[in-house]
Amino acid sequence: MLTIQGERKQEKEGENKRFHRIERAYGSFVRSSFRLPENVEESSVIAEFKDGMLNVTLPKSKKAESKSVNVNIA
Repeated sequence: MLTIQGERKQEKEGENKRFHRIERAYGSFVRSSFRLPENVEESSVIAEFKDGMLNVTLPKSKKAESKSVNVNIA
């Protein structure tokens, strides 16, 4: 099972004589849970968060790699 969860920190921003206020939601959150296929190599899962995009790489296990079979149609 793959669960996407995280935590946002509270952001504060202010200026001297003039105030510029930014309010953001903060705290922990859970987005989704996904059931992983049985052929995923769990110890090799890689997740990268860059420029607002979460990329998750789920490599197949070597024993579950598919084989190509030629089928002749008459």
